[in-house]
Amino acid sequence: MADSASFLDFGGRWVVVTGASSGLGRATAAELAANGARVVLVGRDQARLAQAAAELGTAEHRVLPLDLAAHDSIAPAIAALRKDVGALYGLCHAAGIVETRPLTANTVSVVQSQLDVNLLGGLELARAVCRRDVMTPEGGSLLFISSVYGRVGMPGQIGYCASKGAIAAAVRAMAIELARRQIRVNCLSPGLVLTQMTEQALGLLSAEHVDKLKAAHPLGAGQPQDVARAAVFLLSPATRWITGADLPVDGGFTAQ
Repeated sequence: MADSASFLDFGGRWVVVTGASSGLGRATAAELAANGARVVLVGRDQARLAQAAAELGTAEHRVLPLDLAAHDSIAPAIAALRKDVGALYGLCHAAGIVETRPLTANTVSVVQSQLDVNLLGGLELARAVCRRDVMTPEGGSLLFISSVYGRVGMPGQIGYCASKGAIAAAVRAMAIELARRQIRVNCLSPGLVLTQMTEQALGLLSAEHVDKLKAAHPLGAGQPQDVARAAVFLLSPATRWITGADLPVDGGFTAQ
């Protein structure tokens, strides 16, 4: 019987991870590397990306500084990456931004800034990675980090909820369209995970509100590794028959 290490082994396949300098992206990059993937770490801060890459423990990985809101720059960057490292197998779009605003202050520009990174940057990445001259002939695996707030409402998070709900809908459409090429597309919907971005958002709330949010998760608040390990599972070649899924990783939040 194969051991657990070999079950999720990526065998040196290349996986692009956005938001890789911190939070869920950084944790996912580390878990991918631990399971035999070669990782392309994408983010805006080259110094922080280099630090994250150094922690992976091998020179096989790559750093790709990229502003995902600059959509026209994404496809050329992926084409250049293909020439550098060879064919790509996977993509994990973990980058995201959140703006906490009531409806009266939730202007078009506020919503657009979240859509640009959370949704549109990810879709443009998927379009670039899925090109026949970029992706491995065997097919591949795309994973989007959505949120429980794509399923349930939260005051002050209208733009964020809209962007994350759109991700889940787009994943279903991509999964059906790309299945003929053996490209799987899935998403994860985390609940309250204690990342730096989350801590900043919680800092805008009262202590009572924060306690209520944590209590709404039967298993308590999550850690980045909880999401990262689920991400590796869905990205892995071992899960070849899972596509179009939206997996809640939320400590039971949406089971209530």
